[in-house]
Amino acid sequence: MLIIPAIDLRAGRCVRLVEGRPEQETVYSRDPVAVARRWQEQGARWLHVVDLDGAFAGVPKNLDMIKEILAGVDIPVQVGGGIRDIDIIDRLMSLGVSRVILGTAAVLKSQLVAEACAKYGDKVLVGIDGRDGRVAVEGWGVTVEKSTTELAMEAKAVGVKRVVFTDIWRDGTLKGPNLAATAELARATGLKVIASGGVSSADDLREITKLEQYGVEAVILGKALYAGTVTLKEALSIAAGSETEE
Repeated sequence: MLIIPAIDLRAGRCVRLVEGRPEQETVYSRDPVAVARRWQEQGARWLHVVDLDGAFAGVPKNLDMIKEILAGVDIPVQVGGGIRDIDIIDRLMSLGVSRVILGTAAVLKSQLVAEACAKYGDKVLVGIDGRDGRVAVEGWGVTVEKSTTELAMEAKAVGVKRVVFTDIWRDGTLKGPNLAATAELARATGLKVIASGGVSSADDLREITKLEQYGVEAVILGKALYAGTVTLKEALSIAAGSETEE
């Protein structure tokens, strides 16, 4: 299973929010590029970068910082947050982004997902943010009357191969991931799923690795890494199935 460290950008800083709430922000670094390099040096094979300002505003707000991160590391980077038209996708791809993640656009502009998939194939992911089984959009501020499974199937129908699934109630809380919902989304859709939100411990990671049989191929780690409840070395060891007995 792939472990993907997260770098959430707000006003050019590396932060974490609790349940997506901007008023519950913790600043972990004012140098996101150094953070990206650190994760790469510790063995990360991918990075997950979210433009939080972009998610709230509907247009990217941290493109300069994203460009600096891309220049600062050699590993592939996937980017989400405020990506709501094909011109932005084109620009991100031209900067060297390896994957783009469409969230709100997947709900409000389904044709964009189809157009992006036709142009960029499996470099286009859909971010599915769930709250009690329903989809949340616009920086998680609005919940729509569509289930997470419905959105995933719509995305699959236009060519999406993998999704990032986040349970909002768990994100940034260290309360543990929503294993049942994550497994069910993978089972019900046949899509490759990247799990996100709530991982707080090595035990959580061990449980997530059991979901590989259903199509859960990766997990994004955010607050657990920054708060030190899990180290990247430990996470990579668990994901590789190479833990050593004490």
